[in-house]
Amino acid sequence: MQANPALAHQFEDAAQQRDAATLGMWIFLATEVLFFGAMFLGYTVYRIGSPHVFQAASNHTLVLAGTVNTALLLISSFTMVLGVRAAKGLRPRATAGFLALTALLGVVFLTIKGFEYRHEVYEGLWPGHHFHIDGMDSPVARMFFYLYFLMTGVHAFHVVIGVGMLSLFTLRALFGFQPAKLVTSVELLGLYWHFVDLVWIFLFPLIYLAGRAA
Repeated sequence: MQANPALAHQFEDAAQQRDAATLGMWIFLATEVLFFGAMFLGYTVYRIGSPHVFQAASNHTLVLAGTVNTALLLISSFTMVLGVRAAKGLRPRATAGFLALTALLGVVFLTIKGFEYRHEVYEGLWPGHHFHIDGMDSPVARMFFYLYFLMTGVHAFHVVIGVGMLSLFTLRALFGFQPAKLVTSVELLGLYWHFVDLVWIFLFPLIYLAGRAA
């Protein structure tokens, strides 16, 4: 019979298990950095080639929506930290509360982003056959919005995954999942969520402030 129910059989002790899990998450995040880095590189190349068009196209984004979403993600990072702290203190109800609040902030972020997409499609900014912005180089402006929808869409997909995991661990914390088993999982989920927030911190000025800062 295993003495420590939170310890998987392949590990000698809890520290080894935690180190292995943490290393796995950092390797995963490193691949995500490369993935997002390729998109940021593509954006940078096109912006250097046509800075004025990219700046003008940026002015057609909804900066207020982007600002509110930035604030939401920053607050969610704080609630995630509180959730990790509660998990380490073996307080399942507090853990569930902070994780649920973090998930809720993520849902609000996605809702605002959805309304933002709807507005942009209605305004003809979807980079398809009907794309058009008066007085601008349409192919280059179309590329800006192609990159905009690609980068923010991939980011939103990562938020969806994060919200799903947050919801799962909220339920586990509420319905009897052993608190000791939650600690490492919540810590790793926190790393993932902070990474998602950090990506948005880079996206926000590139997408929304490129023209307004000029």
